Amino acid sequence: MKRNILMRVFYCVLPVLWTVPVVVAQEENPSEPWNWSDDYVHSVVNQVRAGRDLNPSSWPDNSRVAVLFSFDVDNETVKGLRTGDPSIGTLSEGQYGARVALPRVLSVLDAEAIPATFFFPAWSLKIAPEQAEIIMASGRHEIGVHGWIHEMNTALDGETEERLLRQATDTIEAISGVRPVGYRAPSWNHSANTLSIIREMGFLYESSLFADDRPYELLQNGEPTGLIELPVDWVLDDAPFFNALGNRYMNPRDILQVWIDDFDRAWEEQTMFLLTMHPHVIGHRASIVALEGLIGYMKTKEGVWFGTLADAALWVHDQAGL
Repeated sequence: MKRNILMRVFYCVLPVLWTVPVVVAQEENPSEPWNWSDDYVHSVVNQVRAGRDLNPSSWPDNSRVAVLFSFDVDNETVKGLRTGDPSIGTLSEGQYGARVALPRVLSVLDAEAIPATFFFPAWSLKIAPEQAEIIMASGRHEIGVHGWIHEMNTALDGETEERLLRQATDTIEAISGVRPVGYRAPSWNHSANTLSIIREMGFLYESSLFADDRPYELLQNGEPTGLIELPVDWVLDDAPFFNALGNRYMNPRDILQVWIDDFDRAWEEQTMFLLTMHPHVIGHRASIVALEGLIGYMKTKEGVWFGTLADAALWVHDQAGL
């Protein structure tokens, strides 16, 4: 009886659940979730959880809605490098991102004086370091970190994941001249170690999770962390819709209407609209009409504030008294 009670307490506080196969085999079978104990289910769910709502009563300049444009500048990293299976043809698609698409995207943004955040796997910037210069030239934009080589962080042990993220952050700082304050996980997912690593590294905000449409505070094992989550959404992402090689391809003008509808509701709710794009996707001639049309529509509305994710996180941080 005493042993059972101790084991149940142990599982309730266990911070890393999927990396302890010997213990799991004794008490819980990962392939039989219908047999999991209450404590085990709660410990799984509560590793990383949404805490308090951090949506401010208003945004800078007393605006109703914050518009946050973000770009994951993946380039060659998602065209074979991350899997170790590169080919010349797919790598050329990645080069298009730096060579053609990023300048085209920046031309649209800078013509409208709109700031944005660009998340880099470090190797994307190492291959084409000139990207940092053209992004930072206007003084409006932010560069964040998106891993080392767009690695599958959920498949790594904690020591390796931390080593890669630290060297990625150092590399991006060395090339861009600015140390990233924002983190976005490769593939938009956390391992059991990710949150502890980014807390230890002192990031201002995180932007990889899905628990709300509004900013919120992250909880770790039920405890507030003080770390701001700026959540993402697959509907507010260009990649699932504009993959011309798959059967999911959709007309960018149709997706423009989806994004307009989402923005309108964000405006009504006085919250934020966070859109994720990829230069090698949105930066094609047929795709960028969606971004151009969205900006044009947004500028017809009053009370719209455009900012980087760091700008938004700092505002949320101060308004919430974190």
